[in-house]
Amino acid sequence: MRNRIGFLVGMVAALIVGGVLMASNPGRLPGMGPRAPRYHLEKKRVERGDLVGRVTATGTLSALVTVQVGSQVSGRIAELNADFGTRVKRGQVIARLDARLFEAAVQQARANRNAAIGDLEKARAEAENAARQLGRTTELSQNDLVAKAELDTATAQAKSHKAAVDAAMGNLEQARASYDQAKVNLGYATIVSPINGVVISRNVDVGQTVAASLQAPTLFTIAEDLGKMQVHAAVSEADVGRLSQGMGASFAVDAYPEQRFRGVIQQIRDSPQTLQNVVTYDAVIDVDNPDHRLRPGMTANVTFVYAERKGVLNVPSAALRFRPPEELLSGGASAVVSGKHKKDRERGLGEAQAATLRPKGAPVAAEPGKRSVWVLHGDALTQVPIDVGVVDGTRVEVRGGELADGDVVVTDAVNKEERAEGKAKKGLF
Repeated sequence: MRNRIGFLVGMVAALIVGGVLMASNPGRLPGMGPRAPRYHLEKKRVERGDLVGRVTATGTLSALVTVQVGSQVSGRIAELNADFGTRVKRGQVIARLDARLFEAAVQQARANRNAAIGDLEKARAEAENAARQLGRTTELSQNDLVAKAELDTATAQAKSHKAAVDAAMGNLEQARASYDQAKVNLGYATIVSPINGVVISRNVDVGQTVAASLQAPTLFTIAEDLGKMQVHAAVSEADVGRLSQGMGASFAVDAYPEQRFRGVIQQIRDSPQTLQNVVTYDAVIDVDNPDHRLRPGMTANVTFVYAERKGVLNVPSAALRFRPPEELLSGGASAVVSGKHKKDRERGLGEAQAATLRPKGAPVAAEPGKRSVWVLHGDALTQVPIDVGVVDGTRVEVRGGELADGDVVVTDAVNKEERAEGKAKKGLF
């Protein structure tokens, strides 16, 4: 009795295990080879609608004009008249250096100039005296009252004193130039704003020494009126051909995520920027900022609208990327056509029906400027070339081809058995 019960229990267990194996791998039956794979065809209808072609880029806000104000001379900061956020006008004094050394240099240069003037006057007097001596000696020489050697000496002295006058004049010009330079350096000790604007950066404090021996140190950074600003957007080389000067743009910043700001493309610069093998071009966008909410350095997420289409025929972008598996093209596979539309169920293409697809020929290569999609006509899968237009990211405009409103295009083919095995593996692990 116990043996019979054990035998029955073993038989039931064997049947259960066999049923589980058959359910988990329906493509393989005992004594038979692998069955052809079955596919779910994900499909969409061709429809009409509005499309907007957009280009997106990331940029940085900046003022129209930004000036770095430095010091032409070295010295110690004695006075600061501007700070962060200070509005300044052109010519306004914003800092002063300790001017005592420069004032002393001016006094010394003035004294050297005055000395040079005295030397010039002395040289001129000596030159005039030498000229008179030469005249008297020449007159006496004509009457043979002096030796010829004395005439030669008087002539040489006259020329020497004339040259001394020229040298004194040169020394005076040098002294005047040194004096002018000392006055200019004294003027550089007073630092003024070159433009009307706002101080956005101050890099020094009172008592700090600045050295201008190698390059002019930057004391302040002043931005021109922030009521008008610019966005420098990095546009990829694939999209730059769609933009043009005067095109509108909109952008958002992280500080005000709910608000869209608008501007106009003022310039597209030709200089490329390459970062990690990605080539971009700088699109400069003029932006009005009357309330000064935008600040220099903010990151702007820019959107350019380059085309708008109303009521045009369009297909999903996934349909352009779809390529049927080799099993479907060879005709050896079957497909379960998935659909949610009422017309599909009326045609008998519901999710429960399996039909053998009959592709019309092998895939054909699209002509230059054309793309192709796969269309489902009854139980036949056909490749149809189309002309594409505006792309909005999810759908593509159809500008030409044999597609009609209501046609069914295939966007994906999913192997039913592989999907079931994947779900089973996820359940196990």
